[in-house]
Amino acid sequence: MKYSVLFIAIILIAVALIAGCTQQQTASAAPAIIKVGVIASLTGPASNVGTSMWQSAQVAADKINADGGVTLKDGSKAQLKLIVGDDESTQQGGQTAATKLITDDKVDILVGGYSSAVTSAYEQTIAEYKVPYIVTGASSPIITHRTDIDTSYIFHHCTTTDTYGQYTTTFIDQVLRSAINKKFNFTADRPLRLALIYQDTAFGKGVQSAVNDTITKNKLNIQLVAQQSFKMGESDFRTQLTAIKAVNPDAVYLAAFPNEGAPLITQARRDIGLNTIFFNVENNDNAQFYKDVGQYGEGSIIESRFSPYTAPAGAVADAQNVFKQSYFAKFGTYPDALGASTYEGVFIAAKAIGNTGTTDKASVRQALVDLKMPQIIEAMKDQTISFSPDFRESTFDLWMEQLSYNATLGETRPAIVWPDNLKATDFILPSWYVAGSSS
Repeated sequence: MKYSVLFIAIILIAVALIAGCTQQQTASAAPAIIKVGVIASLTGPASNVGTSMWQSAQVAADKINADGGVTLKDGSKAQLKLIVGDDESTQQGGQTAATKLITDDKVDILVGGYSSAVTSAYEQTIAEYKVPYIVTGASSPIITHRTDIDTSYIFHHCTTTDTYGQYTTTFIDQVLRSAINKKFNFTADRPLRLALIYQDTAFGKGVQSAVNDTITKNKLNIQLVAQQSFKMGESDFRTQLTAIKAVNPDAVYLAAFPNEGAPLITQARRDIGLNTIFFNVENNDNAQFYKDVGQYGEGSIIESRFSPYTAPAGAVADAQNVFKQSYFAKFGTYPDALGASTYEGVFIAAKAIGNTGTTDKASVRQALVDLKMPQIIEAMKDQTISFSPDFRESTFDLWMEQLSYNATLGETRPAIVWPDNLKATDFILPSWYVAGSSS
């Protein structure tokens, strides 16, 4: 009897061990379907860019699946399944979308996020569930720099406000200031008079901080003569623009979404008579923006890393063209800069899961930490997509474009004017341009 009990106990332990091993094998088994959640602003004031992000993700998944799917570590293949969550351009909408994708749809990884204010509002949920998230649109550094929550599962695959704010301010100092001085015979020591008008969110304030910090740290000969803010989604900017015109700026730097930037520039030139150079952030490198701003966009500048209508000569030009044509064939228009990074975000997600061979979230996170993959459609530092060890940020090569009006199309079109190794033409001051003065 004693031996029978012992034998039964041994059998039960063996069964438990076998069951445990089986469960462990199942948990780490190669998946047949990889569920990628895409958080995008499909409605609300950010829907223009958000729609491009979601549509670009679809083009990426179509290509990956058409090529046989994601190649996993063991040589097997898995198909991608995209599930979209509309953040509605609001913090509550973002929280709802993220929670549903994680708890109901049980996605393996997340891609997307546009408005920094919206994205930062649901980061606590990402931290709680430890879901790898490749952010491809929200540009505020707070996305991965904040310390009040654990951001270790969040990876930043878009240019931050720190980076492009500094880049644009450098262009203003090195190119615009010298062009104005030359045309108007100003002395070299004359400060350039710069005005800011920015969205009153983490995104807009990030640009504001970057400009101020760049001027201060580099002791640039730039005087900030106005710093006006507006609420996200506003459409009438004439009060702020009137105040800006009164201080006689040489240029105005906008931190705005495309649906804000186009009417802002139009009202400035058409209604206020503010005939100056307007600087725009990369999210305005957007087909609808070019259409909406029309003739009033003539002479404006956009900092960019991907454009629907131009590309720098070099390694990524052909890849960009293939993506643009695939997107156009599916949706009848062209993708924007944040669409491009979201397209790449899906490939990055696929590569990380392929490298680890499992959808185990901690393993996928580590695969993203270790990631080094060739650039896809955007020019990257060292031609490689990887994430920095401190704040998990990727690094893009940037350029500046100047817009010219095409009367036949009734729209503006961009041409790269800086840096010198990428430019297609020289920056010019339009004939109608009016320089600022201190009087």
